[in-house]
Amino acid sequence: MQLDFQIMPADGDVLGRLARYVPGGERRSAAIPFAIQLHDRMEPLEATWRALEAGNSLSLHQGYDWCHAWASTHDSRLLIVEGVHAGRTEMILPLEIVRHGPVRIARFLGSRFSNINTGLYTEAFSTLAPPAVLRGALDRARGQFSRYFDLFMLENMPLHWRGQEHPFSHLPAVLNQNAAFQLTLHPDFERTLSQINAKRRRKKFRQCERRLEALGGYEHVVAEGSHEACRTLGLFFQQKAARFEALGLPNVFRDEQTQAFFRALARIPATSDRYPLQLHALKIRDGSEAGRVIAIAGLSRKGDHVICQFGSIDDGFAPETSPGETLFHLMIEKLCGEGVALFDFGIGDQAYKRSWCNIETAQYDLLWPTTLAGSAVAALHRARAGAKRSIKQNPKLYGFVQRLRSGKTEFVQPASDDG
Repeated sequence: MQLDFQIMPADGDVLGRLARYVPGGERRSAAIPFAIQLHDRMEPLEATWRALEAGNSLSLHQGYDWCHAWASTHDSRLLIVEGVHAGRTEMILPLEIVRHGPVRIARFLGSRFSNINTGLYTEAFSTLAPPAVLRGALDRARGQFSRYFDLFMLENMPLHWRGQEHPFSHLPAVLNQNAAFQLTLHPDFERTLSQINAKRRRKKFRQCERRLEALGGYEHVVAEGSHEACRTLGLFFQQKAARFEALGLPNVFRDEQTQAFFRALARIPATSDRYPLQLHALKIRDGSEAGRVIAIAGLSRKGDHVICQFGSIDDGFAPETSPGETLFHLMIEKLCGEGVALFDFGIGDQAYKRSWCNIETAQYDLLWPTTLAGSAVAALHRARAGAKRSIKQNPKLYGFVQRLRSGKTEFVQPASDDG
């Protein structure tokens, strides 16, 4: 399937002015429309896609490797939206069509496990399709898009990210109930810690370190090779399943397609500044528990941005050693010396994230319906997001809802996952 149609603003003079800008300084006298092409396969776009994703401020979740791993392990109906101007690809939105009843929703590939989404676009894209032009063009293309989906639902998008305004920031959106949390990293680890109460942080680490030494000592291990990475990943799935069961929560990593997706990521070869999934583990070094893995984390890196995709701890090991906290300390210290500028704890508000982070990033869900059914779902999504946001802003109510989900109605303060 490929659909090629032109999106042209009503004001031909405006389009003419925009069309004269071409990267590299070339000027064109003729008006050139911005074309949208829709694809149902990724492979023909691979070379263009990989060139486009190189931008430092673009999310690795829309990178080719991440999206291909998802598409190859899921029965997804792909809809790759490519924006072309003067023969040059200026935008790619890697989407899949999912059904909620009769309603077709276009969302980012693998969005269930994406911590931050941006789509892919060039620096010139905002000039070629500024807000008024983009909004008008999309509105005029609504009938064409409605053949494929009822609603664009582009979730977990920061409208301002790393000093830049997103080109889609003027499209209809609702504030997501969850923010994302990041820590600025400096080459000097002590300077990094100084942003988040270095004295308290160092004291806590020394306490954990002494407790671990008394139990056999520890080592921080990064899985080498796909076999070791997949073995560590399998142990993560076991630890996380036990954790979710203990909390009475559904296991989001349970199904085989999800596990196959992460295994596919773990097998992709890494470079010094790019890896879709790298497995870190904290192990007991000596004694009767030698080799026991007590904490695991999965990191993804693109350029100077690292995202912690997930983490787990061994619930059966001494909780007073805070293995998850210790592993974060060791990973961040290591990354400070490897050119990383931003460590991202991902989406979701938890106490351990706030204790580590100096940046809170609001994320939005962009909702652009193409049909009346899509408009109804968009309105329902806005209402749900608002309700969830209100609940999460009330700790007592949020704790009660968590207990209801686990089948326990007595009130307890919500616990954060140390992993």
